[in-house]
Amino acid sequence: MRSRAVFSIGLSLLVMLVMACRQAQDERRFTLQGQVITVAPNHQEATIKHEEIRGFMPAMTMPYKVRSAKLLDGIAPGDLITATLVVATNDAYLSELKKVGQAPLESARADAPPASSGFELLKAGDEVPDAHFVDQDARARLFGSFKGSAVVLTFIYTRCPMPTFCPLMDRHFSILQKKLKDDAALNGHVHLVTVSFDPATDTPAVLKKHARTLGADPKTWTFLTGNRDEVDQFCARFGVSVARALDDPRNITHTLRTAIVNADGKLVKVYTGNEWTPEQILADLEPVVGS
Repeated sequence: MRSRAVFSIGLSLLVMLVMACRQAQDERRFTLQGQVITVAPNHQEATIKHEEIRGFMPAMTMPYKVRSAKLLDGIAPGDLITATLVVATNDAYLSELKKVGQAPLESARADAPPASSGFELLKAGDEVPDAHFVDQDARARLFGSFKGSAVVLTFIYTRCPMPTFCPLMDRHFSILQKKLKDDAALNGHVHLVTVSFDPATDTPAVLKKHARTLGADPKTWTFLTGNRDEVDQFCARFGVSVARALDDPRNITHTLRTAIVNADGKLVKVYTGNEWTPEQILADLEPVVGS
């Protein structure tokens, strides 16, 4: 009996060791250097304008989460920092952060307003603008062409490196696609639409390849791009702010929004950020499709 117990304990330790090794192999660590722009009141997140992270992403301004609020104790806007960015398959966070200096924050450029400037946000019940797009098959599409089906809409760019941003929207939509097909009440009544706000890179051919990678069924899930200004205007109506660096168009700073539009083309709900789940969307779709 004792030998069996020892064997069982040894096997458990071996499994735990293998899982820990796999987790370590899945993680990548990068040095991040930049300036803190804002710190969340709960100290769980900071927006940082950082230099290029070699081998991972260009210079960018974006929010980064921390697992311990203590990491941001004493950190304030304007602080110059160095940190370790840990990137896993489905997560990204700062594990170390050190203040190395302080500098005045740059003023917002008057000649480079965010995309949302001058455009009124859509409210629940408002009709969604019938904007012009091009789909992954290079066909011209009006957003109004989706009328007749409820639409779940999100906004991404395919080069987004952060697993908790655009790639998370892709993963959620992949799950939604499967669940929609398995749901007799929703199957055939809901269409998924992903809009890229990086038309310079996300050509129809790029979007079609991206769709294949995600296993997207064109009968259920459509990818759209188009004229950059018109795409930006469309995104802005949902609260998506898109800013591109003047010296490097690869440097895209953006917010996350996902929306439900009913079969009549009217806005039902907008989800802010990346905290929503496919299950939440499905629950919110039931009264929309059933009405």
